[in-house]
Amino acid sequence: MVDLAESGAVSPGHSRHGQGSGSGNNGKKTSKKSRTRRGKRGRRRRNKKNNRNNKTPPPYLPPEVATLKLVNPTQYRFEHLATQLKWRLQEGRGEAVYQIGVEDNGLLVGLTEADMKASLKTLKRMAEKVGADITLLREREVDYDSDRNTRKIAEVLVRKVPDDQQFLDLRVAVLGNVDSGKSTLLGVLTQGELDNGRGRARLNLFRHLHEIQTGRTSSISFEILGFNSKGEVVNYSESRTAEEICESSSKMITFIDLAGHHKYLKTTIFGLTSYCPDFAMLVVSANTGIAGTTREHLGLAMALKVPIFIVVSKVDLCFRGTVERTVRQLERVLKQPGCNKVPMVVSNPDDAVTAAQQFTQSACITPIFTLSSVSGESLDLLKVFLNILPPLSNSKEQEELMQQLTEFQVDEIYSVPDVGTVVGGTLYSGVCREGERLVVGPTDEGRFLRLKVGSIQRNRSACRVLRAGQAATLALGNFDRSLLRKGMVMVSPKMNPTICCQFEAAIVLLFHAKTFRRGSQVTVHVGNVRQTATVECLHGKVSLQTTQHALPLLPV
Repeated sequence: MVDLAESGAVSPGHSRHGQGSGSGNNGKKTSKKSRTRRGKRGRRRRNKKNNRNNKTPPPYLPPEVATLKLVNPTQYRFEHLATQLKWRLQEGRGEAVYQIGVEDNGLLVGLTEADMKASLKTLKRMAEKVGADITLLREREVDYDSDRNTRKIAEVLVRKVPDDQQFLDLRVAVLGNVDSGKSTLLGVLTQGELDNGRGRARLNLFRHLHEIQTGRTSSISFEILGFNSKGEVVNYSESRTAEEICESSSKMITFIDLAGHHKYLKTTIFGLTSYCPDFAMLVVSANTGIAGTTREHLGLAMALKVPIFIVVSKVDLCFRGTVERTVRQLERVLKQPGCNKVPMVVSNPDDAVTAAQQFTQSACITPIFTLSSVSGESLDLLKVFLNILPPLSNSKEQEELMQQLTEFQVDEIYSVPDVGTVVGGTLYSGVCREGERLVVGPTDEGRFLRLKVGSIQRNRSACRVLRAGQAATLALGNFDRSLLRKGMVMVSPKMNPTICCQFEAAIVLLFHAKTFRRGSQVTVHVGNVRQTATVECLHGKVSLQTTQHALPLLPV
């Protein structure tokens, strides 16, 4: 975060009073009378200094230079600040948060009403110069130096206006037990209409007839929620198509709706490992609490090191005491030694802003929201949180991934009339362009086949260039679909890919009803690869039980 009210680059000076000592008169003994006279003068000097400083201290010790404000900056100063803002937007992948009225050392000095308006006006001019908009997140009063004038500090979100589809895209996996309200919540967020209490909002999310009939998700579906440069929600309530949402949004939240029933657990694991979500949202029903697969989903997200926040839904169905009991139950689970999380209940917009900023800075912070998809209670707090939520990686890490060779993981395969074979997935590294030639495999014989990328679509809209970390669908023209399967990769021919049938791994046994030993058969999830495997050997151990682990001979 950046401070608009900056202090000068001068370090605080140090008073020399009382620092000079020594014999003075060439080593001669100082008289008692002169020592007494100097002692009185020193006491008077210290008393005057204490009288001058006899005021209420600020939150932190301030520097001795005055605070500089963005009030009518010179043209040179304005250009310098605009260049700094442009660099910070690049580092934050299109977003930056400015704190107005805060010193570089964290001192909350605040600004007067007139200076605050002038600083916001200057910041708006800076944002317009670099093609961005500003949104006031929060504003509060502070006490500084017993000043009678009201002083305020403010936090402002600066976000780039979308251009050439370069919006910030965050993927959020939605976890939770069956019937906890996951699909209904996503329907309310993305459609812009509250639920009627009987699941009307979730109908547009289902992909199969049996899902509509049972009301339970069995497959992986994707829904998008956009925010424009001013922080306003962009969804299907104002836009007819996904393409319109993408064109109007500076930030996109892609929700990955996963199954909650235990018999679809492998599908849920595949969604967590294959689609590389940035965050996970665990939905818990307020009236049932932690039940079914809730603990398993929480453990999976933590094992895969996916930052998780919790939404307690259906608060309209139960009394306040029941909601509080569910929240306390979640807090106990999160604080257990296996989790070591710090729960943070979000109850107002200020909490939502703080939770979004601390969530990505500290791995132990876990925000908890309590809301209703029927009454809309506290739904805006979740939207504020998602709007401010920053990406986990910065622009430098993104550029390093883009400089690597192309690797695209195939998750879905379609046959589209007049288009041909289409594959969907995520670009792990490199850059993929229309017309690029890649190899796909491995086939059953262990070979890689050559192909050419026709067209690219992101969020159902045409796209010319696909960058690392982005999900898209690629048209492959007349390529034979029968040669493709889920789990394949499309890579650059320069990579010279090879295959393996055996590998070593470090194993942590989260739960097993019996013992885990040589000959045990398991399903391995590695990225988008889902394959049955047999345990050949456990180095140094005969078997494993729950919570035990085994390490390979060589470091993994």
